[in-house]
Amino acid sequence: MATKKVTGSQAVILSLLEEGVDTIFGYPGGAIMPIYDALYDFDQQVTHILTRHEQGAVHAAEGYAKVTGRAGVCFATSGPGATNLITGIADAMIDSIPLVCITGQVASPLLGTDAFQESDVVGISMPITKWNYQITDADEIPEAIAKAFYIATTGRPGPVLLDIAKDAQFQELDFEYKKCTKIRSYIRDYQIDPFSVKAAADLIDAAKKPFLLFGQGVIIANAEAELKTFIEKTGIPAAWTLLGLSALPSDHPLNVGMLGMHGNYGPNVKTNEADLIIAVGMRFDDRVTGKVSAYAKNAKIIHLEIDPAEIGKIVKTDVAVLGNAKKSLAMLIDNVKENKHESWLQEFRECDKIEYKKVISKDIYPEKGGLTMGEAVRIASEKTNNEAILVTDVGQHQMVAARYFKFKHSKSIVTSGGLGTMGYGIPAAMGAQLGAKNRTVVAFVGDGGFQMTLQELGTIVQNKLPVKIVLLNNNFLGMVRQWQQLFFEKRYSFTELQNPDFIMITNGFGMAAHKVTKREELEAGIQKMLDHNGPYLLEVVVEKEDNVFPMVPSGASVSDVILEA
Repeated sequence: MATKKVTGSQAVILSLLEEGVDTIFGYPGGAIMPIYDALYDFDQQVTHILTRHEQGAVHAAEGYAKVTGRAGVCFATSGPGATNLITGIADAMIDSIPLVCITGQVASPLLGTDAFQESDVVGISMPITKWNYQITDADEIPEAIAKAFYIATTGRPGPVLLDIAKDAQFQELDFEYKKCTKIRSYIRDYQIDPFSVKAAADLIDAAKKPFLLFGQGVIIANAEAELKTFIEKTGIPAAWTLLGLSALPSDHPLNVGMLGMHGNYGPNVKTNEADLIIAVGMRFDDRVTGKVSAYAKNAKIIHLEIDPAEIGKIVKTDVAVLGNAKKSLAMLIDNVKENKHESWLQEFRECDKIEYKKVISKDIYPEKGGLTMGEAVRIASEKTNNEAILVTDVGQHQMVAARYFKFKHSKSIVTSGGLGTMGYGIPAAMGAQLGAKNRTVVAFVGDGGFQMTLQELGTIVQNKLPVKIVLLNNNFLGMVRQWQQLFFEKRYSFTELQNPDFIMITNGFGMAAHKVTKREELEAGIQKMLDHNGPYLLEVVVEKEDNVFPMVPSGASVSDVILEA
């Protein structure tokens, strides 16, 4: 390949183009200004989204990555610009989201001198990145960027960070780009052990009450078709983690619902009655297991997982199938016998009836009282024909939305799982809309988290992104308030909010908005939002003490799930 003389800054942009990057989220500043100057000449080849805060940039990159399956890219300057990325990087690390974060840094002679806007972002981000590296010589830039994309997107995906000294951005180099396809000592995938597959198949064939739990690993591996084929061949009921949502259509007859603290009644209760648990691309998070010592005590455990660190970390595994979920499931399909578990599946459906009577009917079809979160979610899902991308912030509305929004297609939920990052929703919705321009993106946010990143309404308007935002306003930090009500004798310590006029604020950014306070206004309000040509915010004032059930209390067994206060 012929080389050409370019600056380090130009090499950054050329390298990103070689990796197929079409969208960058960022915020300029002194230490990254040369890169932004180089970017000026490439505005026809790559779209840059100027966010209003660096945290908005990194969450937007996460949203983009979630719906596209490609690495999200964000830029920030040194010092506070770089440190403002940290929450989003941590979020991406725990939720296995591929990101390439590029930060400017003070010139290399100033490193370690406490120069203006210097921070040790490499040291700070080391525990929350798959790999990070500081570049002090322009010659390193192409190889480092190629390595960054390879590490971020292969194996168990995650964020990487490159910190580029300002003098390296000005230096010249002979540019040549070679994509990275291998790194010594880095294992991107594992050769699946056929004996482990056979041992797993034997357990599956012998089980009387098998139960499959699937997580985001299915979506990352593009293994949705294999998951569907496997459960249909074996007749095994399947439940999803929060991040596994949408890998299997909501109306699939073997889809029995959500696991975990605010999951469905059946999947929680039946976990401790199962004689076999098959976990696919999930990590047995504490919100799924509850009290680990009381979790699935009657069951053998099969774990299909790409990250060896997750196997046996929380729950003792009887058979581990280490490798890509798509390949593992395909091999299992060839080894298991056709089966049905109709009576076992019916036990889940009986639980559904109990939950519908005690919880669901009151949430989504309330007959009296104020507006509920559940009815707003149900109507929005129905009016988008269950085909929209759902984005949520974090809190009660997140759990309600996950429970009642329905899905036909994979890669249709964007939410913060492991870190539980309030403020995630609005910027992540921007990234999702840019990554899926032809799909409807509906973001559900609470009044608490919304106020952490509402400045990104300006980014949405400036870029004409048709994001639809439903603000469920209960004038409380609702999830914390629910815990205070149930476990702290209603001592509402600093959880009630004196909120601003959200409609006025939204209009101030140039975005259309409307407020609904009565049930008879809700359906028309949601339809108006969806019909609007452009971004729109619908504020729905809901009950102040509208709790989310079912609920597994902290420290309790999943079988101790409660349906009402």
